[in-house]
Amino acid sequence: MKDKLLFFFRKLYRLTDKIAFYPTLLGLLGFVFTYVMIYLEEKGISKYLLEIFPALVINNTETARSLLTTFIGGLISIMVFSFSMVMILLNQASSNFSPRLLPGLISNRKHQLILGLYIAGILYCTFILVYIEPNGDKYQLPGFAVLFAILFMVNCLAAFIYFIHSISQEIQINNIMDKIFNVSKKRMLYLIDNEKYNEGDFPETKTWKAYKSKKAGYLQNVSAENIAEIAKEHDVKIDVVVIKGLFVSEENTLFKYEKELETDVIDRIVEHFDFSKSEFVDDNYVLAFKQITEVAVKAMSPGINDPGTALNAIDYLSQLFALRIQKKDKSLNYIDEVAYVSIATINFKALIFQVMAELRTYCKHDVVIVEKLLKMLLHLKSIVKKENEKYRDILDEEIANLIFDAEEAITNKRDIDYIKSIA
Repeated sequence: MKDKLLFFFRKLYRLTDKIAFYPTLLGLLGFVFTYVMIYLEEKGISKYLLEIFPALVINNTETARSLLTTFIGGLISIMVFSFSMVMILLNQASSNFSPRLLPGLISNRKHQLILGLYIAGILYCTFILVYIEPNGDKYQLPGFAVLFAILFMVNCLAAFIYFIHSISQEIQINNIMDKIFNVSKKRMLYLIDNEKYNEGDFPETKTWKAYKSKKAGYLQNVSAENIAEIAKEHDVKIDVVVIKGLFVSEENTLFKYEKELETDVIDRIVEHFDFSKSEFVDDNYVLAFKQITEVAVKAMSPGINDPGTALNAIDYLSQLFALRIQKKDKSLNYIDEVAYVSIATINFKALIFQVMAELRTYCKHDVVIVEKLLKMLLHLKSIVKKENEKYRDILDEEIANLIFDAEEAITNKRDIDYIKSIA
C-alpha cells in the first residue's frame, strides 16, 4: 500500500510540470467559488448588504450585465494575447538558443498561474451572468457577486501587467542561463551534501542477474531511498546501471540484483523508476551542462554570430564544473551504514569531454573563445582537491586537445603563440 501511495504522489508531482495543470486547477477553483457565491446570494447576502452597505452592491440589472459581458470579452482577449506572447517566447528560444530550453520555459509556474487566473475569471463572470434573473427585482440581482467580478477583473489586469514584465525578462538569454544555473546549482549542492561513498562498501556486480527495461524514454528519476528499503526488506543489493537523464530503450538493462527475487518484488522496484519523454534540470543537473553548452554553440553559428553570449555561457559552465569537481563519480544509498543501492552517475571525465568536444568543434576558430575555455580549464585544475587528484589528468588532457584543435583551425601564428603562453 505504501508503494502504491508513493507511486501516486510521484505521478501527481509530475503533472505539475504540465502547462495545463495549474490553469485547470485554478479554473476548477473559480467554478467552485462561483457556486459558493450563488449559494450566498440564495441566502440573501445582496439584500442584507444593500440595507447595511449599499455601496458594495450593484443593484441595476443592465449595469451588471454590461459589466459582466465586457469582463468576459476583455479577459478572453487578454488570455489570447498572453498565450500568443508565450508562443513567441518559445519560438524565439528554440530558434536563437536551443530547443532543449522549451520544457523549462513551458513549466514556468508564474505564467501558468496567470493563465489560470484568467480562466477562473472567465468562468466566474460567465456563470454569474447566466444566474442573473431576466425580470427580477433588485433583491434577486446577485449584486455582491458582481462586485467580486469587478475585483476579479482588477486582479487579472494586475496579473497581465506583471505578465508583460515577466515575459520581457524571461526572453533574455542571460536570465534563461541564470535560471538554469541556479536550479542546477541547488540540485548539485543537495547531492554533494547528501552523498555517501566509501570504496569497498558495494560488491562487484558482473555476475548479478539483470532486469531488462519494458519501457522506453528518458530515465527522469529514481527513488533510491524507496528501492533501498525494499532491498533491505529482502536482504538484497541493487545496482542501478542506467544513468539518470539518459534515454533508455526497451530491453536495455535497467538494474541488476544480487540474488533471485519474486516477480512481485521486482515489480515493486520497477515502480520507483520514472520515465519521461522530456527532461528537466530540477531532476538531472547534467541537463544544465547540455543546455548551456548548446546555447554557446548556437551563439557561435554563422546565423546567430553572438560570441558575447558564448562567453557568458562559458562563465556559467565554469561555475557548474567547479561544483561538479566536489562531487564523487559514484553514489551509494545506505540504510544503517549498509549500502543497499548503487546509482550510476555520469563521471567527470565523460561530462567534461561531452561539453568540450562540442565547444572545440564549433568554437576552435575563435581566439577569444579558445582563450576563455583555456582559462576555464586552468581554473578548474587549480581548485582540484587532493582526494580528486585524477581530475587533474583529465583536465590536462582536455587542455592538450583544445590547443591541438586551435592550432589546426587558427592560422595566425601570433594568436597561437598567445594561446600557448596562457597554457
